[in-house]
Amino acid sequence: MSDLRDVSDVRDPELPGLLLRTERDALIPLLRRLPDAAFAVRTCCPGWTVRHVLAHCAAALTRVVEKRFEEGVFSPEANDRDIAERGERSNLAIVDELERGMTEAGAAIAAAPDGRQDGIALGEWVHAGDVREALGEPGAYAGPGLAPALDLLAAVTRARGTVPLHADLDDRDDPLRLGAASGERPPARYLGPAPTLIRLYAARPLTGTRYDLAGATEADLVLFG
Repeated sequence: MSDLRDVSDVRDPELPGLLLRTERDALIPLLRRLPDAAFAVRTCCPGWTVRHVLAHCAAALTRVVEKRFEEGVFSPEANDRDIAERGERSNLAIVDELERGMTEAGAAIAAAPDGRQDGIALGEWVHAGDVREALGEPGAYAGPGLAPALDLLAAVTRARGTVPLHADLDDRDDPLRLGAASGERPPARYLGPAPTLIRLYAARPLTGTRYDLAGATEADLVLFG
């Protein structure tokens, strides 16, 4: 029997690594130019500074590379422990670990069964946007990683069977299909900028944005916060 799935439903195992390396090349040079005071700037993540976010991201990727996934990993308590374990390291040492993780984690994520770690790469990219926004950098959730991030977002939401959504993006020629491939409810509709769509799925602040959403609420779209 022929495979009647949409080709867009087929997982691309190289996509998470591509996103991480693309973001590495954009973010790491910025971080290496920062004065130490900038690492203490608060981000949109409650209680976390730029340093906390980077330490969390570095720890998560190190776990992926080393295949360390003990029970409760990535819980708020485990995240706080990972950050605390890096408390004596310099800011640049944390940046070094993050760079290694962004370079090496793609292969491990690609090899994970059923794409179960793909969302980690997407979360890392969103956190890079959190850092850029906290530092006042332009294009917090945009930049060279936006195109692969959107493709990965579509893949992750389909894999997790979230609310179906048809997105017509101001800054992308072709529409994006997200969420469950089929179901009882018709797809919701989104019209607006791609970075704002990222903010919706990542539960990031929407102050100053403009978009149209029909057939779903903001809460329906939250993938992770």
